[in-house]
Amino acid sequence: MKTDKKLIGAGLLTAIAASLCCITPVLALVAGTSGLASTFSWLEPFRPYFIGLTILVLGFAWYQKLKPKKQIDCNCETEEKPKFIQSKMFLGIVTAFAIVMLAFPYYSSIFYPKKEKQIIVVDKSNIKKIEFTISGMTCESCGEHVNHEVNKLTGIISSNASYENGNAIVEFDNSKTNISEIEKAINSTGYSVADKKEN
Repeated sequence: MKTDKKLIGAGLLTAIAASLCCITPVLALVAGTSGLASTFSWLEPFRPYFIGLTILVLGFAWYQKLKPKKQIDCNCETEEKPKFIQSKMFLGIVTAFAIVMLAFPYYSSIFYPKKEKQIIVVDKSNIKKIEFTISGMTCESCGEHVNHEVNKLTGIISSNASYENGNAIVEFDNSKTNISEIEKAINSTGYSVADKKEN
């Protein structure tokens, strides 16, 4: 019975660890501490191992729970009902939670507020486009976090950060903001600008 608890606990921990690098930016946004967003990005290379370990541990827990019990010849022992924490129902809840946690990077962008911006451009010659190379982004949540911070600046027309490409392409009105302000906003997320080039 103690083994069941340990397996369930290990399954939960590995599932949380596998998605921690992507949960942190959302938590940082909610807490208003955007600089903490990249705190667990170092875990990203280990994500496949955490996923594998989660599947292995929970699979073994299910095997333990579903394997046939040995028949006892003696009628002296009565089968008592297991506690909720040792039940199949609890293991099912933990498994569902683990799946939700492992899938977090794929739906994390829904937690970022979508703001409709009213953009007034006085002179089209002031519109500039720049590409920032950003290090430290590991999932969609990271890109959304960068976009959220950059879009707080006045004069931003569009911001498109991509963790897959490791960059952010920002279109802005240089009469209202400048490249160093945009770079400062990106760096405030905890990810860092490695390079920049005007398009």
